[in-house]
Amino acid sequence: MGVLIAGATALRPVLKGGTSGGGSSGSTGATAVKSVPGQLSLRYKSGTAAAATAAQPWLQLVNTSAQPIQLSQVTMRYYFSADGGSYSFNCVQAAIGCSNITESVVALDKPTATADHYLQVGFTAAAGTLAVAKNTGDIEVQLYRPGGTKLNQANDYSFSAPSGAKSPFKPWKQMTAYLAGALTWGTAPGADDSAATAAAGTVAAAAPTGVLFDDFHYSGAADPALYQHGWLVRTGAGRPGILDTWSSKGVSFPSDQEAQGGEVLDLSAATDGTKAGTTQAEVQSSSSDFFTGTYAARIYFNDKPTTGANGDHINESFYMISPDNSKYSELDNEYQPNGGWGAPGPRLDTTSWYSADNRDRITQKNMFSIAGWHTMVITAADGVATYSIDGKKLFSTSGKYYPREGMSVNFNTWFVDLPFTGQRSWDMKVNWFYYNSKDALSLDQVQQQVDGFYKGGTNYVDTLAKP
Repeated sequence: MGVLIAGATALRPVLKGGTSGGGSSGSTGATAVKSVPGQLSLRYKSGTAAAATAAQPWLQLVNTSAQPIQLSQVTMRYYFSADGGSYSFNCVQAAIGCSNITESVVALDKPTATADHYLQVGFTAAAGTLAVAKNTGDIEVQLYRPGGTKLNQANDYSFSAPSGAKSPFKPWKQMTAYLAGALTWGTAPGADDSAATAAAGTVAAAAPTGVLFDDFHYSGAADPALYQHGWLVRTGAGRPGILDTWSSKGVSFPSDQEAQGGEVLDLSAATDGTKAGTTQAEVQSSSSDFFTGTYAARIYFNDKPTTGANGDHINESFYMISPDNSKYSELDNEYQPNGGWGAPGPRLDTTSWYSADNRDRITQKNMFSIAGWHTMVITAADGVATYSIDGKKLFSTSGKYYPREGMSVNFNTWFVDLPFTGQRSWDMKVNWFYYNSKDALSLDQVQQQVDGFYKGGTNYVDTLAKP
């Protein structure tokens, strides 16, 4: 990636919840790292050519010692030269599970011509041990700039171009690995790792079982990690809104300074007032196995268009819905800043459904603006579904208006109708999504777990029971 301009201010570390992950530090004047070679070997291959929208260092860690190694005591570093701007990262897939992988980006105190930052990859406590002479299996991680800006990896210290479509993993000493804070593999750029103290520090705690968390760190709508983590970008036909106008064009993952973790899922609906000139945006879970428990999302709602004139009957939604009508279930938050269907706004409709065919549902119309950031929570437990915003209860339903079968999770931005011509666009942003399949949690309990994931450098967790 391109060298930073001479004299420019050094980029700050990309932090997760106020830490750099794995307890490492970039403090100037740190004591040189001790070395205990022979404990681990690190294999590497690149998943991309030098010019790409995301760097893909794919790794295998091998235990070359005479005893099992606790993975939570291991960190690995991939060194690169930043192209400017902020960087994000995610785990595409891992044999030991992306939920057990932690990541952070840290600035080197003593940059070289080929490295001024490194991506640090570590493990949570739940990753367990690595047996003697065994490897972790593939660990496929990504490093990218939010918004999809292309990277040039040709001058990155740790990058090696793939030799073909089926390039093998190979031992690679231009990455480093540490065990309990001691260097055990590789050589840091400039052969000086004093600026990157490798103390293991606090180990990221294992996530509780029955939980899914995602903070939407993805390089774009086509990011393979998005699909691997159970999300689909809708491009098919159908409703709601303007029929057959769903498009991936409105799905992006830009930086956002107001977002926890610094990146968001942005869902943009745009129109010129005609069906042909309209696109709507939706991201939904590929699984319909979400049922009872706690659903939570931090969302930015808009009362005004991002571009163009105001006045659209726009719908900014977060809801759960079953895939068929046999035991239909739907838990629905729909925000209409300008109203719709002949009703005024601003209005947040909280709705529990029993039958889509018969339009059998119960709704509370909350007649106030929710422009800005809010945390929406829906709990379904003990026969009662409860909707809340920022910890304030809005609405409860029970009896037949309680979920009867598994549902998918959906976020979308769409037009009720097209009341006038002229180009305009609307954006809804999602910071993170959290689901707990076992417990009905308060907002404070949800936020405590979410903060813990950020602090540990974990941007994706899935410990749900598999069907």
